[in-house]
Amino acid sequence: MKTKFLTIAAVAAFAILATSGGQANAQRHPAEPEMVLVQGGTFRMGGVDVEGTEDESEDELPVHEVTISSFYMGKFEVTQVQWEALMDNKPSNFKGDHLPVEQVSWNDVQLFIKRLNAATGKQYRLPTEAEWEYAARGGNQSKGYRYAGGNAAENIAWVEDNSGDRTHPVGTKQPNELGIHDMNGNVWEWCHDFYGPYPASAQQDPRGASSGPARVFRGNSWSGAGVYCRVAFRRRSLPEYGYNFLGFRLACSPE
Repeated sequence: MKTKFLTIAAVAAFAILATSGGQANAQRHPAEPEMVLVQGGTFRMGGVDVEGTEDESEDELPVHEVTISSFYMGKFEVTQVQWEALMDNKPSNFKGDHLPVEQVSWNDVQLFIKRLNAATGKQYRLPTEAEWEYAARGGNQSKGYRYAGGNAAENIAWVEDNSGDRTHPVGTKQPNELGIHDMNGNVWEWCHDFYGPYPASAQQDPRGASSGPARVFRGNSWSGAGVYCRVAFRRRSLPEYGYNFLGFRLACSPE
């Protein structure tokens, strides 16, 4: 895996931001997530780990080379207490401050992000699908696991076999190579991108299809079979719909 190198100044700025949970000081807005620096690099996106097997989905192909610039990813899925710090509703089916917020549509998430950015002066956003998969694979620390942080779904994810048919507090399963929790299981996670076919050519920081009726979500949930934790696995929904198995985590680019 090839890694993009950063200037000394950029690395120093990233270190300050990462160690303070995405802030230049110890104070964070109660809706702000703790962030993890994902150093840029190049990886093969798509059904690499299962090519030629019965698990493979057509929309995971063609496998193609993607280069990602450094960015920040939320260490945890956005929780209900974070959502309620900005929004005037409690949409989740399963109730608990530290449970992931769910039953929020892609459109709902955009309003949350708009309010969070206005309150903080930052530029939070949803991760692109490519950023999501790169981070799930462990970025430039990847050990080549089948799932996000291991080869046994029950160790890294709340899925149908161990969830008790509900969500669980974020961060209670082991993290992946980057220290990011719950990229598999608990709730699926909205991505920025319109859903569409992959290109065959190499890409730099792709942002998905230019248009379409549906948005991508990734990662599996409390209600899904363990096999859906494969880091290449893709799903989609219309952006106006929310479900009790679908939430989100935030990303942001370096300032």
